[in-house]
Amino acid sequence: MRHEAPSTPGPPGSPILSIQRGHTRDIPTGLPTHSHPEPMLMSSAGATVLGSVGARDWLIPPGYGLWIPGGYEHGGAVLHHGELSILHLDTEHCPITWTEPTGVAVGPLLRELITHLLRIAPHDPSRRAGETLLFDLLTPLTTHDIQVAVPADPRVSVIAERLLAHPDDQRELTDWADEVHASVRTLSRLFPAETGLTFAAWRTQVRIHAAIQLLGRGTSVTATARAVGYRHPSAFITAFRRVTGHTPGTYNSADAVRP
Repeated sequence: MRHEAPSTPGPPGSPILSIQRGHTRDIPTGLPTHSHPEPMLMSSAGATVLGSVGARDWLIPPGYGLWIPGGYEHGGAVLHHGELSILHLDTEHCPITWTEPTGVAVGPLLRELITHLLRIAPHDPSRRAGETLLFDLLTPLTTHDIQVAVPADPRVSVIAERLLAHPDDQRELTDWADEVHASVRTLSRLFPAETGLTFAAWRTQVRIHAAIQLLGRGTSVTATARAVGYRHPSAFITAFRRVTGHTPGTYNSADAVRP
């Protein structure tokens, strides 16, 4: 990422170690997995990033951010280039103590505060108040991650692999039963046992997971719905909201909040 110069350290007791901001076009498509002892806040004004933190995937579209506690391995991929900010924080002085990765909204005021803190001198009289307000504005959101459990039993793992590769596959368990040489009753029992979900619910999770990545690349809601197996966009929107708590437009870089 092409950064503006990192901010100079704040005065003693500042919760912010550094602020970096820049465009993602100069970083690799894949961000290597790494960890560091201090927590960080990644926020997007124009980029769309698919982050991998621990065993979860998070989509970070414009107008959103992700809190990553210290020690968590994280990496990811840039789905849509744009501006990104990263704050590294002092564990001892940071008022945020979340122990799990946490999504946050990054509205205009929070973006302007980050810009202000990036540009002012360490002992600027407005720094303390700016830092206090920044952390006051960080409010946890409903999680933006979709976890898809992959079954191990070979009779259902074959089905899972096909659907992960082709989420628009419309076949039901009666069709799959013939292909994998197992009864519908057996498959109906194995899916909850292996994934915790019925076949229909698991397939919906797969479709929404695939949809989030397409939306993050700028694919329209209608085209995304078709690509993941929904004939009618209204049915897709309903399923998407049920799984994520948000509308597809929240994840679409073309519809997301921009500076």
